[in-house]
Amino acid sequence: MKARIGYVAWVAGVAQFFVAHGIVESAWSRPYSWARNNISDLGNAHCAMQSEPEPRYICSPEHGLMNASFVALGTLLVVGVVFAGALWRRGATAIVARCLLACAGVGFVLAGLAPADVHENQHVLGALLIMAVGNIGLVLAGVGLADDVPGPLRWATSLLGAMALTSFGLLLSHRYLGLGMGGMERVAAFALLVWTLSIGVRGLFHRATRMQDASPRRHAAQATRS
Repeated sequence: MKARIGYVAWVAGVAQFFVAHGIVESAWSRPYSWARNNISDLGNAHCAMQSEPEPRYICSPEHGLMNASFVALGTLLVVGVVFAGALWRRGATAIVARCLLACAGVGFVLAGLAPADVHENQHVLGALLIMAVGNIGLVLAGVGLADDVPGPLRWATSLLGAMALTSFGLLLSHRYLGLGMGGMERVAAFALLVWTLSIGVRGLFHRATRMQDASPRRHAAQATRS
C-alpha cells in the first residue's frame, strides 16, 4: 500500500504540472516559446523585459497557478521518494539517491515559493537542487534500484541522469545546440519528471498485474482447503 501511494504521488505530481504548464503558457498575450523562454518565466510575478540570460519579454497572467503547481509537484515528488521504498535496494547508494531526489522535490517547492523576479537567489538555489542535485540522484538511482527492476531500465535511469547533467552544463555555458535556452533547460529539468512519471506508471501497472496473477492462486487455494 505504501508503494502505491508513492507511485500515485509521482504520477499525479507530474501530470498536474504539465496540465498547469499548458494552461499558464496559453494565457500569455505574446506567445510563450519552449525554445526561447525559461520554465521559470511562467511563474514570474511581474511583466517586464528580461535581458539575462537571453533577451525576452515576460508577462505571465496566471503565474500564481504555475507557482502553486511547482509547490505541488515538489511536495508529491518527496512523498513518492518516501513511500516508494519497495523500489530501492538496501544500502548507501540507494539512500543517497533517494535523498538527492527528495532535494530536487524541495527545489521545486522553493522555485514556486520564490519566483525568479521576486527572490532571485532563492529561486536559483531551487533550480540548482533540481538540475544539479536531482540529476546526480538520478544517475545514482540507476545503481540503487531494486533487483526486480529490469536491467535496461536501471541503465536507462543512469544514462538519463547523465544526459540531464550534461544538458545543465551546456545551459550554464550558453551552448544550446539549436534547442534554444528554454529547450536546453527542459532537457535538464524534465528528465527527472519523465523518469518519475514512467516509474510511477510502471509501478502501478506492475502492482495491478501481480494482484491479478495472485487472485486465481488464492481462489484455487481456498477451493482446495474447502
